[in-house]
Amino acid sequence: MTRWLFCLFSWGTAFAGSQDSLQKAYIQRYGDIARQHMALHRIPASITMAQALLESAAGTSPLATEANNHFGIKCGKGWVGDSIHVDDDRPQDCFRKYAHPDSSYADRVVFLARPRYRFLFDSLSPTDYKAWAYGLKRAGYATDTLYPLRLISLIERLNLQSLDQLPQEQITLDSAKGGEIA
Repeated sequence: MTRWLFCLFSWGTAFAGSQDSLQKAYIQRYGDIARQHMALHRIPASITMAQALLESAAGTSPLATEANNHFGIKCGKGWVGDSIHVDDDRPQDCFRKYAHPDSSYADRVVFLARPRYRFLFDSLSPTDYKAWAYGLKRAGYATDTLYPLRLISLIERLNLQSLDQLPQEQITLDSAKGGEIA
């Protein structure tokens, strides 16, 4: 029995270590994009990275590997680009498909520029990741009731808030414009 418990514990520890290394590699690969989006659009880099890690399973989910969709963005009305159908909230939900992960990151900025997310840009600091996590849920970004807590947990466990430490002069978007894209 002791040997079995030791094996189970060892496997669990190895899996957690493997997940941590996947997440760290993902952050290394895409962290600069998240910081650029913070500097240009006032979206906390920590939130961008936590959402991407969560939604794409650190780039390993079928949606990320087959469609380069790292944020779980559905097709929605008016989407004319490529798509992929995956079981999600409903069977065979339509999700956006991108040629490259960078396109997924760029489209997320456009997605967050919608009026329903405007209050995030108008009233929240780009360094207040907790308010952004709850604000995204309030705006309807995710159906998971624990979504804000999952984001905050990832941010704090992986120290993603360190990505938000940009000099104020680097955050260039005029707050009066909110999340508008030039």
